[in-house]
Amino acid sequence: MFGCPAQEAFLSSIDRFIPQRFHFALEQHIRHFGQQGITNLAMGPLDALFGLRTNGEEFPIEASISQVSTGEGKLFTVIIRDVTLRNKAEAAVRESEQRFRLVANTAPVMIWMSGLDKLCNYCNRPWLEFTGRSLEAELGNGWADGVHPDDRGRCWNTYTTAFDRHESFEMEYRFRRHDGEYRWIIDFGVPRFNPDGSFAGYIGSCLDVTEHKLAEEALSSVSRRLIEAHEEERTWLARELHDDINQRLAFLTVTLDVVRRGLPADAAEASRSIGEVREQIKDLGNDIQALSHRLHSSKLDYLGLAAAAKAFCREFSERQGVQVDFRGEGVPKNLSKEISLCLFRVLQEGLQNAKKHSGSPHFQVSLTCTLDKIELTVRDSGIGFNVEQAMMGHGLGIASMRERLKLVDGELSIGSQAQKGTEVHATVPLILASKPAGAGRA
Repeated sequence: MFGCPAQEAFLSSIDRFIPQRFHFALEQHIRHFGQQGITNLAMGPLDALFGLRTNGEEFPIEASISQVSTGEGKLFTVIIRDVTLRNKAEAAVRESEQRFRLVANTAPVMIWMSGLDKLCNYCNRPWLEFTGRSLEAELGNGWADGVHPDDRGRCWNTYTTAFDRHESFEMEYRFRRHDGEYRWIIDFGVPRFNPDGSFAGYIGSCLDVTEHKLAEEALSSVSRRLIEAHEEERTWLARELHDDINQRLAFLTVTLDVVRRGLPADAAEASRSIGEVREQIKDLGNDIQALSHRLHSSKLDYLGLAAAAKAFCREFSERQGVQVDFRGEGVPKNLSKEISLCLFRVLQEGLQNAKKHSGSPHFQVSLTCTLDKIELTVRDSGIGFNVEQAMMGHGLGIASMRERLKLVDGELSIGSQAQKGTEVHATVPLILASKPAGAGRA
């Protein structure tokens, strides 16, 4: 440690191994120690002792002194430890902590930490500025006082469940700002581990996403109004086609029949031409009626979702020359109008997309209902596609389905594999109308 042979150290003054500036203090320390008669008095880091190597290099030491009385006087024993590496490690930790606190206090996010007891042991300056409270008030479980009472239980359950499993978590909750206003916060928490791999607690960061949520709500409101306006326009067009245009075509067909019957027997060519025109008008009427049903299904209003979906699948099958197997189980007729219309449009979009892109002549549609949700599935056994690329593309089909489902708190999932087909799955929480669909309508 000192770079000195033992033989040279024997009978040398202890001052030889201590820098000059510590000589007097060490002598006084040992004298006081000897007078007090205490047998174990440590000179630890607070004494800031240094040793002196034979080459003149100083290094930090930690010393423990003990004494024992003999017939010839007192014998002192000193145990010295070189703490250079330990001091460097502690300094590195202190510097790391200082850097962390500097970064944490200047970051534009709220940062927190917790220990093994799940209690908060650190909050950065932005957190304290947001809450307007002291660090002492936020530590432990004090931070939970700022969580909205309606969110507190869910927030705590999410945190403790992730903590017990040592898993990352993400959650949103309302948090009280210094001015008393509750703001929406998104909280990301990740587990911390010591260098030896042992669990050390959690560290998390929070962002105020209130403005983002308000923007989302505004966009959702606009989307809802656009979809409602779209549906109103489709309903109007469907009724115009069915009640006016189609009726006029039907009347024209009847008129042609009358004219045809009034022709003389020798007017065979004119009769044949009138017959051809009549058939064309009849086909046109059928197409207009089918278009009317696609724009707005009257069955959806009067018979409910299951009947309307089954009828659409049958008409789609006949019109497109494909096979559509429909299965409906337990779907109530008094399903809310919003959910019925949403799932019917998703069915239309899903089947039309499948026919257009899958290359398959066979499709399966299932509509099932449980106590708390209703599910729609459209499957094909076609060529499949890359779902991520489709979602990033410019097509409106998937986006339209997602937006419609979002308005009724529903979810859309799409699974597809090359040459193994595609499955479109929509799930919506079950909400029944206060009265059967179509009640009170003429």
